[in-house]
Order: sequence, then C-alpha cells, then structure tokens
Amino acid sequence: MTAVQERTWTTVCRLEELLPGRGVAALLPDGEQVAVFRTHDGLHVLSNHDPFSCAAVLSRGIVGDRGGVPVVVSPVYKQAFELATGRCVDDAAVAVATYPVEVWDGYVRVGSP
Repeated sequence: MTAVQERTWTTVCRLEELLPGRGVAALLPDGEQVAVFRTHDGLHVLSNHDPFSCAAVLSRGIVGDRGGVPVVVSPVYKQAFELATGRCVDDAAVAVATYPVEVWDGYVRVGSP
C-alpha cells in the first residue's frame, strides 16, 4: 500500500484581484516562489524561477501564445514557457514546475505537496 501525501493549500489572493493576462508572484509556506497567471481559459501557476537567468521573474513576464498555446515569456532572456505544463517552448530539455490551483469561496489557492 502506498502512502497518500496530503496537499497543502495556500490562499494567495482574491480572484477579482488578478488582472487577466498578467501575473503575480506569491510565496508558499515552504519558501517557494510561484507565479500566478489569470488568462481567458483559467488560472495557471508556475515556479517564479527562470532557469535561464536564475532570477525570480516569470510573474513579470509577458503572457501570450505560441501557435495557440498559452505561454509566459521571461522578461530576461525571452524564453517562452507553456502555462499548462511549464515546458520551455524554446528548449524542450527545460521546464519549470507547475502547481495545482483552485478557486475556493472567491479566493485563489495554490497547492503544494
């Protein structure tokens, strides 16, 4: 039998405070910085750490799409990361962590193991 790991949910902000097409940074209890994005198709949460510049800047990136796939483009070296998977569109060997997200009673909550 395998142990079930409980997920910890962190309340980040009210949903209405997130502007569509923009990101915000949030700090999880374990010290991890995440980038929360609201797009026309929902909410997405990625690590805020840009693996190319080693800076916590993805929340300040430009939200758009590449071939119809929603992405955020890092403000430093301009690599694009898929919002749904964290995969780098410009370098398939690189990805950033993604996190589960939910709206609970009007508040955005980010899950971590």
